[in-house]
Amino acid sequence: MTEEAESVFISYAKPDRAWAKWVAWHLREAGHPVELDVWNWSTGDDFIQRMSDAVARATVVVALYSDDYFGPDRWTREERNAVAARRGRLVPLVLAPLTVDVPAHFAPLLRTDLYGLDESAAAKALLGAVNGPAADVDTPAFPPNAPDAPAPAGTPEFPGARTPDGPGTSAVPDRPEVWEVSVGRTPYFTGREEVISQVREGLRGGRFILRGLGGIGKTQIALEYAHRFAGQYDIVWWIDAEQADQLPVHYTELGTRLGIARPDAGAEHNTRALMDHLRTHDRWLIILDNAENPDHFSDLLPTGPGHVLITSRSAGWKGSAADHNLDVFTRDESTAYLTTRLPDITPDQADALASDLGDLPLALAQAAGTLTTGVSLDRYRQLLAGKARELLARGAPAEYSSPLAATVAIAATRLADDCPAAAALLRIGAFLGPDPIPTDWLENAGPHLATVTVDPDDILWPQQDLQALARFGLARLGYGTFQVHRLTQAILRDHTPTADRARINADVSTILATVDPGDPGTPASWPQWAALTAHLVALQDTATEHPELRRTMLRALDYLVGSGQSRAAHDLAGSLHATWSAAHGPDHPDVLTCAQLFSFAVGNLGDYAEARRITEDVLERRSRTLGADHPDTLHSAQSLAGAVFHLGEYEMAKGMVEDILERRRLTLGPDHPDTLTSAHGLGSALYHLEEYAEDRRITEDTLERRRRVLGADHPDTLESAQSLGVTLHSLGEYEEAKRIAEEIFEQRRRILGADHPDTLHSAHSLSNALHSLGELAEDHRIAQENLERRRRVLGVDHPDTLLSAQSLGISLASARRYPEAERLLRDARTRSCRILGADHPVSKRLTENLARVLTARGKLREAHKLQRGSKPAKGRKGRKRR
Repeated sequence: MTEEAESVFISYAKPDRAWAKWVAWHLREAGHPVELDVWNWSTGDDFIQRMSDAVARATVVVALYSDDYFGPDRWTREERNAVAARRGRLVPLVLAPLTVDVPAHFAPLLRTDLYGLDESAAAKALLGAVNGPAADVDTPAFPPNAPDAPAPAGTPEFPGARTPDGPGTSAVPDRPEVWEVSVGRTPYFTGREEVISQVREGLRGGRFILRGLGGIGKTQIALEYAHRFAGQYDIVWWIDAEQADQLPVHYTELGTRLGIARPDAGAEHNTRALMDHLRTHDRWLIILDNAENPDHFSDLLPTGPGHVLITSRSAGWKGSAADHNLDVFTRDESTAYLTTRLPDITPDQADALASDLGDLPLALAQAAGTLTTGVSLDRYRQLLAGKARELLARGAPAEYSSPLAATVAIAATRLADDCPAAAALLRIGAFLGPDPIPTDWLENAGPHLATVTVDPDDILWPQQDLQALARFGLARLGYGTFQVHRLTQAILRDHTPTADRARINADVSTILATVDPGDPGTPASWPQWAALTAHLVALQDTATEHPELRRTMLRALDYLVGSGQSRAAHDLAGSLHATWSAAHGPDHPDVLTCAQLFSFAVGNLGDYAEARRITEDVLERRSRTLGADHPDTLHSAQSLAGAVFHLGEYEMAKGMVEDILERRRLTLGPDHPDTLTSAHGLGSALYHLEEYAEDRRITEDTLERRRRVLGADHPDTLESAQSLGVTLHSLGEYEEAKRIAEEIFEQRRRILGADHPDTLHSAHSLSNALHSLGELAEDHRIAQENLERRRRVLGVDHPDTLLSAQSLGISLASARRYPEAERLLRDARTRSCRILGADHPVSKRLTENLARVLTARGKLREAHKLQRGSKPAKGRKGRKRR
């Protein structure tokens, strides 16, 4: 025994005696003196005295946790007190998922799970728990894994349950009642035991991130963890998180399963309800697979006593929680995997093949799949070498390895030989985006495709062909979707002859142009637009030469603008405009529409001057090419009036919009949505010119027409209702203004989401109404929350954020918290003067309110200086109205 060896007392329940013997044997082999609370004692011994003496002698108490261990009839008071007294050096080992409450003395201790592991991993976990993580662990051979080697004399049998599924596969506990893991357990899961242990240990902190390149095996580890530890959870919910904006939909589905979702409340509300539920419950596991940009998940990660497991290709997650950057298999893991999948392969052959494949798990899986279809190993390696050299000579992309590329090429060639129709679908999947592809897109476009032959009598097309893709490891099938891995896509695209690309791109354009989620301005269509837009973004170059796809792209931009995704709309529209303008000229109708949508995104991001410049150029080109009264020209004219309005030039905006309204009434009719947009714009200008009575008349008429034409829940209708409430507030009808503000705020939060700019605008108006009614505490709460949201969603310099800062500053001043109010208003005024200019109405109002606070603080000279340098602005608080 070394000096550092711990003296161990093992505390256990009688039904777990086999575990106790196994634990004791391994600890003794590691040099520890061990006493078990029954095994070492003779009949007639004083149990309580022997137990107390043994605990006193031990430097470590190892407690074998199980339901039986915490049974009410097992413990004597003396044993409980003696063990609990050693809590500082108590090492709990969990033998099975616990379904009973752990007593308060034992609950806080960090536990080590032995169940669900093979013997080697369990022994390593045991000694690591007792010796510490730096211990050098040598364990005896595990007899089931080495049947020809005799076990050391006296070695107890490993008590862990096993199944015949192969080495390293433990019996799966019963699944929880709430279980959504659409992919089954990997039957040939090999190695990665250390990573599984890291995941398990890391999740004790609530969150763990598996990072690494595509094809490295992140998803397979998450699947194995979910199945292996299913019995420890009441909820296991798997989410394909590549589209972060779809998480509320997935959370709503979980909320529905839990009975806490409201069908009429909208995804945003149901997501909040689920988050609140998870914060107060334990024994849940949420798996977010392929979660890429961590910035998109800042408010979408559950918190509480449960677990969140994230897989991602992005290094951006590093440091945000416990994480592991996954590497390729070790050579031993690779050969173990291959010999399990291919029983006839020799160890030397497996080693050589693993070397050819670079030990990449995805490449190994695809190779094994191909070799089970009749291709000989020698032939496979010959093809692998030839294809790899060819791809490297052509400049293979750095994001995938040549062995993987060659493996994909071989599998695709074999697929083409066995199922040409499936190979045609694979080529189309390679030229779409990496997100799931709904199969109904293929069904709808099938008769119009040039590279795919569809038998009109085949009622199962394309499902049978897609199943062939899955069999060859070239696609993953989901419910109503299929998905080709991005690395597989890149390889297949690079391997496609130039002559074939044009025809495939034409088919891809046909597929996407055939998809019609509906009006992009209607929130009900936004989930479908989100799925489509994910593929459109990946096909920007293709759209340049395909008119039907350009039109779909423009509708997708309309969706991004309307749904409040201004940054995404800005980036996509800017990229498309530059490409299309170079290819088709700046006066092409599609180019001008793209520029118009780009100006909307720019304006929504707060750069009103640049939005005006872009719109002036579009208006000049449309007037020249289409005529002054063309609907598109009038659309640009309306947009220009909006930009002028946001720059604070209200008189000019009023004159412009009066002219546009008259033209639209004559050419489109009084009830056309575009005409109603102009009427709404006129009301906004009148409001800011303090012509409240006329503003009220026009706004009430516009609201009535929008309700009749568009429906009560349409975003434009809610916009008019919101504006009417603000107008009534300015007319002194505070109670009615508050009622409308509350109603529209709740509707927008339900329909658009809590962070949509329109919802934040409603919160701002509600704060104003509460302030005027003297409900200062609630005003302060809403103003503070709204400022925080606008800073996060819009940025600290956005004009709407500055208006929220002004509202909170006024609220603080009303509560006589003058130093805080001064700091907030001074900062907002500085930003507004820099961004909008000192003469902008927002800057002037901030100056006035800051001067009032300075006066209240006795800083009269500075207050007078500010007031002398600024002309009074109309209105207490500004508002944004389209």
